[in-house]
Amino acid sequence: MANTSGEILLLEGLLKNERTAIETIYKDNYRMVQQLVLSNNGSEDDAKDVFQETLMVLYERLLKRDFELNCLLKTYLYAVAKRIWLKKLQRNVIKVDAGVLEEELPDIGFDIQFEQQQQQHHLNMRKAMLELGEPCKSLIEAFYIQKKSMQDIADLFGYTNADNAKNQKYKCLTRLKKLFFKVNQNSEL
Repeated sequence: MANTSGEILLLEGLLKNERTAIETIYKDNYRMVQQLVLSNNGSEDDAKDVFQETLMVLYERLLKRDFELNCLLKTYLYAVAKRIWLKKLQRNVIKVDAGVLEEELPDIGFDIQFEQQQQQHHLNMRKAMLELGEPCKSLIEAFYIQKKSMQDIADLFGYTNADNAKNQKYKCLTRLKKLFFKVNQNSEL
């Protein structure tokens, strides 16, 4: 039914209408659906509706005993929520950024495969960041995650000016790219 025993228990709990299973699924996945809807012309209420409909689709699929979940639960829920939101957008004729959501409904199988690839790339990037070492790891995190300016980074890391910090960031990114492609290539073998 699912990839992990924890997910199997959650799905069985959902089928039995167990409160803890439903709350866990909600807690682990609602923010993802909320972000999808809010970033594509939706409201908080829209996000709640889409998540409820997504859970109903999952529940109805689980009632069919031949249903198999061949990906992470999170990936499946995202694909279903995206499809539901696309249908709502099309019905309401809301203009959306074509680069974010396709005009035609995607095949859920494609979405699941894409999400699995994205998860693998994310995992590979984490591995590459761990291999990167200091000070590059901290410098990249300061710029991309903490959104610090190059001048702040120069002050923080002791570079003489923002241009030197920028050059070091470039060198670190080049190194990170090499590590990422190495890790990515090894994960495909």
